[in-house]
Amino acid sequence: MMRVFITGGTGLIGAAVVKELIKNGHSVVGLARSESAAKAIQEAGGEALQGSLRSLDVLRRGATEADGVISLAFANGFTNATELADAVKEESIALKTLSEELVGCNKALVVVSGTPHVTGRASVESDPFSVKGPVGGRAQSVISALSLAERGLRVSAVRLPRTVHNNGNGGFAGILTRIARESGVSGYAGDGEQRWPSVHALDAAVLFRLALEKADPGTVWHAVGTEGDRVRDIATVIGRRLNLPVQSVPPKTYGPLGPVFATDQPSSSTYTQRILGWHLKHTPLLEDLENLHP
Repeated sequence: MMRVFITGGTGLIGAAVVKELIKNGHSVVGLARSESAAKAIQEAGGEALQGSLRSLDVLRRGATEADGVISLAFANGFTNATELADAVKEESIALKTLSEELVGCNKALVVVSGTPHVTGRASVESDPFSVKGPVGGRAQSVISALSLAERGLRVSAVRLPRTVHNNGNGGFAGILTRIARESGVSGYAGDGEQRWPSVHALDAAVLFRLALEKADPGTVWHAVGTEGDRVRDIATVIGRRLNLPVQSVPPKTYGPLGPVFATDQPSSSTYTQRILGWHLKHTPLLEDLENLHP
């Protein structure tokens, strides 16, 4: 069993990962930037290490004292382009710090990115990272980390779909829900025919554990449960559950993520499921959204 250092261990995905690791016999040390975060990690059965992504010495300590690291923390600053760029930069510096601390130790590092967009078909694990667009810098950081596989770092990347959900909350669908509540309209960009992949957070958590335990250095995996639901269908369920009208809205409604929201981007995890023995067990997105309430 491993001592695992995790950043972002109190978010929707991270909290599920912490529980999954502990349930399977690993011990967890979670980065905690607040007293409430530390309490949440401790209540889940882990140990809290006080600090943030900007606390580089704390990150080095957490990595040094662990057998493996899972990097999930991200500021989620999606309000405007500047805020998003700052969040990407902060994550990039933190990931570089963790990677450099682990080089040569043959320890496991699991990093996170997004499934790429491929025109005309569902993306697969062998497709290159999407390095353009408002969050392209995140992919660049992951590519840099993966390049260290030849230097004694058992690094792997889990690429997440546009929505990681649990009990109707989370991901891009969660942003649609929040904006619907604020605006009084359940909207979708363009004609709504674009497809978004998704996965339940509890299924994603299992994949992060499997990657930590089993993944070869330099490998890429897809945490995709549903290859792609039409965004109009997602908005329709949200509208029905919140008793709101459903209609097309301009992409600018979604700020710096507008171009991403308007893109058709289905994705597959067939290879990941077969090679790592990852099995999907939890509720798909459209059914999970039925948990929403006005």
